[in-house]
Amino acid sequence: MATLAPTLTSDPRISTGIDGLDALLRGGLTPNRLYLIEGKPGSGKTTLATQFLIDGRERGETCLYVALSESATELHAVAASHHWSLDGIELFQLPSTSTADVQAQYTLYHPAEVELGETIQALMQVVDRLKPSRVVLDSLSELKLLARDPLRFRRQVLALKSYFAERDCTVLMLDDQSAGDDSQLESLAHGVLLLEQLPFDYGRARRRLRMVKYRGVAAVEGFHDFAIERGGVVVFPQLVAPQGDARVVEPVRSGIGELDALVGGGLAWGTTTLIIGPSGSGKSTLAAQYVSALEQSPATIYLFDERLRTYIERCDALGMRMSEHIRSGRIRVHQVEPGQLSPGEFSHRVRADVDEFGARIVLIDSINGYLHAIPQSDAPLARMHELLSYLNERDVATLLVLAQHGIVGTAMQTPLDVSYLADAVMVLRFFESQGRVRRAISVVKMRTRIHEQTIRELQLGPDRIHIGNALTQFEGVLTGVPRYVGGDGALLTNAR
Repeated sequence: MATLAPTLTSDPRISTGIDGLDALLRGGLTPNRLYLIEGKPGSGKTTLATQFLIDGRERGETCLYVALSESATELHAVAASHHWSLDGIELFQLPSTSTADVQAQYTLYHPAEVELGETIQALMQVVDRLKPSRVVLDSLSELKLLARDPLRFRRQVLALKSYFAERDCTVLMLDDQSAGDDSQLESLAHGVLLLEQLPFDYGRARRRLRMVKYRGVAAVEGFHDFAIERGGVVVFPQLVAPQGDARVVEPVRSGIGELDALVGGGLAWGTTTLIIGPSGSGKSTLAAQYVSALEQSPATIYLFDERLRTYIERCDALGMRMSEHIRSGRIRVHQVEPGQLSPGEFSHRVRADVDEFGARIVLIDSINGYLHAIPQSDAPLARMHELLSYLNERDVATLLVLAQHGIVGTAMQTPLDVSYLADAVMVLRFFESQGRVRRAISVVKMRTRIHEQTIRELQLGPDRIHIGNALTQFEGVLTGVPRYVGGDGALLTNAR
């Protein structure tokens, strides 16, 4: 699996219970420090904190959850939703104090001052009794209300920080940001982790996190996607391309001699091939041909546009035996539904197919569907570049399908220019001749080998893909409005 290079340090680390987050933190949290986990309600703070304590319990540590705003019943319900048990974790719910009773008993102090003192005293008593190594305070908004002013709240947090430091406790303080960003609080914490939930007009909200601060550790910067699944928080760190091994010399062949000749003998492993053209020109079929032809290489296909059943039936009709390859387990086909994945989660799934399944070929069909199905709040090109760099370093042959707007003519445009990321670019076009709509194919870019400079005719089916001779009888084929300069006769001379 892909890992982030650890930072050389003599400090011990403790796990957060979340592998992806540990990777971002270069190994985990520095123990016996106070950390701030901040985010608006629903961003995942309680789930993350619970995972942190469960990890400590599994390691034989004493763990304490101090519930200032949630009841023990609510915490057990959260744990049950993830199939967790909180057995072995001490849940301490501070007793509520009636404001009316406090006002009757104290006349020299404001009731909030009395409640704050009693709350802190009760917390210290339970810590002294249990001597926990991991503590969660949920949440600081209650202490802010009791403190009434920022100076008193800061002094109280400083006192708690000193108190826990003397007792070898690693503390997570949760803050729901109900009072806005608190830079004073962030300055006191050893580390600050920000959780965000970003809603979109359609589909699942995207969650992301960022390590705002981590003293003494060069944590991985920037935002990273995460998801809350059944079983807890899953963090998807940005992919870091490993050092590539020796390249495979044998080319990636399609099983069609004319097509392999067009690309100079075959594609190269560890490269990205972009197949671009208007809708219906044969892009998906051409890409599937490469996947099905390499019978000794595991492959994975991500479908964003076409339904799985239709895709398999079409490939089988062209003699690719796609259903047979899927049954044998050599090819995995994933149907990606709109709005269900974040960019980081998608990259994580592709990485898992490569590292765990051993996929040597990855087909993404199509980039258009990817842009519409996966919510984007940042630069999609940067995310795609990151994924392609990783796949190339793993010596994976990557195929990208990109549909252009329009059918014929010179006005066709692409929604995203990824051609500079590709090592090879195949262009497909429709053109009209003798009252028929025909298809043409040409290779316009190939970084790894010398390729043909010709334009050939492409014909699909009924049982295979046919690649014709060079279209020497035409000029302007790639514009979609060619001019015929040849004589009569069949254009596709080697078609059966």
